[in-house]
Amino acid sequence: MSHDAPLSPLAPKSAPEIPPLEGVRFGVGAAGVRYAGRTDVMLALLDARTTVAGVFTKSKCPSAPVDWCRDKLKGGKARALLVNSGNANAFTGKTGAQAVKFSAKLAAAATGAPERQIFLASTGVIGEPLDAHKFDGVLEKLAQEARPDGWLDAARAILTTDTYPKLSTRRATIAGVDVTISGFAKGAGMIAPDMATMLAFVFTDAAIGAEALQAMLESGVKGSFNAITVDGDTSTSDTLLLFATGAAKQRGAPKIEKASDKRLVEFKRALDAVLLDLAHQVVRDGEGARKFVEVTVTGADSARAAKRIAFSIANSPLVKTAIAGEDANWGRIVMAVGKAGENADRDRLAIWFGGVRVAHKGLRDPDYDEAEVSQIMKRDDIVINVDLGLGKGAATVWTCDLTKDYVAINGDYRS
Repeated sequence: MSHDAPLSPLAPKSAPEIPPLEGVRFGVGAAGVRYAGRTDVMLALLDARTTVAGVFTKSKCPSAPVDWCRDKLKGGKARALLVNSGNANAFTGKTGAQAVKFSAKLAAAATGAPERQIFLASTGVIGEPLDAHKFDGVLEKLAQEARPDGWLDAARAILTTDTYPKLSTRRATIAGVDVTISGFAKGAGMIAPDMATMLAFVFTDAAIGAEALQAMLESGVKGSFNAITVDGDTSTSDTLLLFATGAAKQRGAPKIEKASDKRLVEFKRALDAVLLDLAHQVVRDGEGARKFVEVTVTGADSARAAKRIAFSIANSPLVKTAIAGEDANWGRIVMAVGKAGENADRDRLAIWFGGVRVAHKGLRDPDYDEAEVSQIMKRDDIVINVDLGLGKGAATVWTCDLTKDYVAINGDYRS
């Protein structure tokens, strides 16, 4: 994150106040991984009873920390989370794997946690070796100074090209006991499912077994982190981890082992809300973004077909540049529907911008008013609806426009 980068115009007006969550404390510091004069390492300390779930990039070239986390997830327990920004430790071969092992060793020494219960994530430049020795001496200090109210500092420490920290929190009750779900994320470019250059960490004080957590997380990402795109590029580093400290058990909350348990209905809703809020914030901070765009496709053969068509629209550079130019060029929507590789019938297709129908039954809508739609295109938030008129399949995805600033940010990223 450059401190010179202007705040995204789509940023929330303020960061939410995140209350301390029993069982987790945060420490942040400056290890000088890549950036000068800013925090770039974050250590979260977790109580001994903490369970963990995770989902990761489907990239065939995953980073070394992703390999590490996938392996450690099998144990279902977590005691610490170490994250650095500035270097993704991806495509770094044996050196990357050694850096991960050394980082975990340092974190274990600093926290007293077993290495197998330490989770790691890195974000930043790909292909440059990560000098994990820079964490030596820093992590002890972070562990000693870790505080339960360090949410905003933790969210800031993991940013790269982001212009603001992304935080979210919700409350729910389980068997009459209040629990909290809070999290933070980073990501602004290289964003496309299967997650993105995206790191997200969500914490709850609920007492939930790892298997149930995993099932809820996998379900929750489908309509949130796996329904967003900034530029259609899937990162090597995507990591979303969900930790349950179990502290609410002392207040009478039951330990729940099955995701199908009816007592989790409200919790699931709150978890999904946190995931969607964080995913939307990532899109709103899309590199160079000026418009937040919701694309809903209905009337498709299946939900899968609808999602594929929605992404065809959301990832189209021609659609995204038209939105940047505030041009309701619905011909580009027709193009994106047609190329998606799913069933479509030109003569049944209908398209709306901001609730105004612009095309219907294979033709421009006879009631279409260009002036009305031009005003809609000036909004920060734009909704595009497409109905295929074929079946009951529906899906919604979120994206942003594509501006000259995206090119500038990514053209200069390594320099």
